[in-house]
Amino acid sequence: MEKFVINGSKRLVGEVEISGAKNAAVAVIPATLLCSGVCRITNVPEISDVNMMIKTLDYLGAKITYINRHTVEIDTSSVRHYSVPYEYTKYLRASYYFIGALLGRFKRAKVAMPGGCNFGGVRPIDQHIKGFEAIGAKVNLGSGGVVDAKADELVGDSVYMDVISVGATMNTMLAATLAKGKTVIENAAKEPHIVDLANFLNMMGADVRGAGTDVIKIYGVSELHGCEYSVIPDQIEAGTYMVAAAATGGDVTIKNVIPKHLESISAKLIETGVTVIEGDDQVRVVSEEKLKCTNIKTMPHPGFPTDMQPQFGALLAICDGTGIITESVWDNRFKYANQLLRMGAQIDVNGKVAVFKGVDHLKGAPLYVDDLRAGAAMVIAGLSAKGETIISNIQYIDRGYEDIVSKLQHLGADICRRDFDDEKNEDIIAG
Repeated sequence: MEKFVINGSKRLVGEVEISGAKNAAVAVIPATLLCSGVCRITNVPEISDVNMMIKTLDYLGAKITYINRHTVEIDTSSVRHYSVPYEYTKYLRASYYFIGALLGRFKRAKVAMPGGCNFGGVRPIDQHIKGFEAIGAKVNLGSGGVVDAKADELVGDSVYMDVISVGATMNTMLAATLAKGKTVIENAAKEPHIVDLANFLNMMGADVRGAGTDVIKIYGVSELHGCEYSVIPDQIEAGTYMVAAAATGGDVTIKNVIPKHLESISAKLIETGVTVIEGDDQVRVVSEEKLKCTNIKTMPHPGFPTDMQPQFGALLAICDGTGIITESVWDNRFKYANQLLRMGAQIDVNGKVAVFKGVDHLKGAPLYVDDLRAGAAMVIAGLSAKGETIISNIQYIDRGYEDIVSKLQHLGADICRRDFDDEKNEDIIAG
């Protein structure tokens, strides 16, 4: 069993290169099913979620060629299957993008319900289904949790998202690209990775307009062609290193970023007393004094991202004063607070609101991860804490952070990945 072992209280200093965006790559990769040629995707992050998406394409019959660690050529011309079993979907939520992509290409998709992080209870796909049905698909939830979608013909229409949903917006875009006529998505999500998917589709010959606004229009085309495309930098990975620098009193330059994508994160860091210096494709975070608490409310883009909420919780735990985080996107996303309490944090969680009373410092402790961003928060907590922190169940962290150990080591962190014998971890309490 691999775990992270961190000896904290080391100031992070230096430069770190950000990888391609996980949330963009996991949509761009299945989108290659829609084209009849070869796509070369660059700036692909080397993370387990992406690896599983590639394995799924391989299972479906695509030809996969890695040019290097971060560049992959995908030829889906020989794909004939439209069914993805649970063994390929159980590890990640984004596997549902195969529904939209396969439906768009074959007018048929049978994809097992996705897995992913353990928070928020049931994460429904009702808005995805609404989008598929609006353009002519019939969708059944079959035995064993299989989504079975089929259509004689896909025809563009209007669909209003009852709630702002990144996944449903992107899935509807995928399904509608090859539909006849115009599809209009109202109350669409506006995250950077939605714009990235639209740009990729357009590079293949699609006609997608308005991505990044709350109304997206897709004018159906008869076919798409191969292209070369570079995935945008990862907004959440960048934000995580920004917070890690702040929590350790560090001075870190985060490179290969789009500063505009980080504005809501930068603004909250500045409120705590951190200095954030923007460049063309980098941001420098300097933390030299004791920081003060602030209040945060997660919101759809361009608001504060829910995927940065746990990391900021780890920071607020050691800031002066009292800070409040209100989680407005997902239920039950404060499970990580139980782990921080083991380190001496003072956190009171009541439903979707958590009150953080800052302490002077955290103390190293054994921790257990059960979702990706909570895992990032525990790494940040361990980096700032006094003593040794051992983090178990780190496969969740590997889902979204490429080379996190070596990147942190390069910044001066005392962190390693160590194999432990299969043992009883009675001192580690999950949830």
